[in-house]
Amino acid sequence: MSYFGTDGIRGQFGQAPITPDFLLKLGYVTGQVLIENNAQPERRPSVVIGKDTRLSGYVIEAALQAGFNAAGVDVYMLGPLPTPAIAHLTRSFHADAGVVISASHNPYQDNGIKFFTADGRKLSDSMQEAINTKLAAILDTESKSDIVMPIHDPAALGKNHRVDDAKGRYIEFCKGSFPYQHDLSGMTIVVDCANGAGYSVAPRVFRELGATVIAIHNKPNGVNINDGCGSTHPETLQAAVLEHGADVGIALDGDGDRIVMVDAHGKIVDGDGILFILATQASTHVAGVVGTQMSNMALELALKKAGISFDRAKVGDRYVMQGLEAQGWIIGGEPSGHILCLDKSRTGDAIVAGLQVLAIMKETGKNLAQLTEDFTLLPQKLVNVRLKTMQDPYEHQELVDTFKAATATLEGRGRLLIRKSGTEPVIRVMVESDDEIECDVMANELADKIQSVLGQ
Repeated sequence: MSYFGTDGIRGQFGQAPITPDFLLKLGYVTGQVLIENNAQPERRPSVVIGKDTRLSGYVIEAALQAGFNAAGVDVYMLGPLPTPAIAHLTRSFHADAGVVISASHNPYQDNGIKFFTADGRKLSDSMQEAINTKLAAILDTESKSDIVMPIHDPAALGKNHRVDDAKGRYIEFCKGSFPYQHDLSGMTIVVDCANGAGYSVAPRVFRELGATVIAIHNKPNGVNINDGCGSTHPETLQAAVLEHGADVGIALDGDGDRIVMVDAHGKIVDGDGILFILATQASTHVAGVVGTQMSNMALELALKKAGISFDRAKVGDRYVMQGLEAQGWIIGGEPSGHILCLDKSRTGDAIVAGLQVLAIMKETGKNLAQLTEDFTLLPQKLVNVRLKTMQDPYEHQELVDTFKAATATLEGRGRLLIRKSGTEPVIRVMVESDDEIECDVMANELADKIQSVLGQ
């Protein structure tokens, strides 16, 4: 079996696989894979480890660190930092891998592990398979022997290092992505930090570029991450922007790789809106944009009107990255706010993406509402159908026929997308239509149909 889902390994802390004993073994076997692939045998492999603000991060961090050290890998501990910061610092430290302890936008009970390669990219499928193979072997050995993680030479153990200037390094990297000839003076920005990994660095980046910053949800306590705040709950950001008369609002998610923006009137600009701005309002020409199956059809139509190519990838920023690399393009992302600007960063980065939008505002003299005035999303309804165990709806002809009929109804003016969650037993039903009522009714009827056929 594979322990890796759509975006690393994730689950509720204390339940398999997110348990201290499993994570110790994960660190150990990942360290073995790094040693086996070490192109410089005279140099001990190293990894950097960062985390968000979940209380369980302390336990996971210690377990992974011990596993890596036992395998003979040095560990550099970065502390709480956004996921893209770990990707950047992996390259900066010339480490062999980066490790992020986070469950992104999920509640505090969940946690997970994401890996980056030495060049700051998501772990390849072949590397994941190598880790899975070693995990399976060590778990099988566990039932037959007391020694599942042998230490052949105590002198070859890895060392552990605490990095004190990690935040400052990342802040300077973010600021460096903003045009040097501009600053943010005269601009008031509300920043919702989701009580997550960006709680310290995000306000500082915008403040050091000259903005007046009002930070909210920036006091994490280990259990309030994403709790009614951040990019998945932008309501308080909308209210704060209106209350303070701010020029713009920026919401991050728990690990700082997603962004949602709010204009001065309190209107939300999601990932599709941000992609529209980056692709059509910047002074530099963009050849194409990669979205996902969830990208609103309005984005596709707007880009086509502007003469910009558009491709859809599977859901997940790693697939957006693959699409961009295949096409040689630099801009892509998801409606949820994963935005890739490959000329600035090698992974989705909420702060960097936000800075690119703010730069366009400064360059054009337009506010956020004006930048999106020609862009209107088609009505979209998403309904999640929770099952006891995951099943494939396309294995049931009754459901296949229902989906075909709905697709025919929407042809030319909307879309239907049925997909399985990569992290939980949930079927996601998404309907897009130029008729909001039809959109809502069809999505709920399809969800009910799925539940009646697959429900247990």
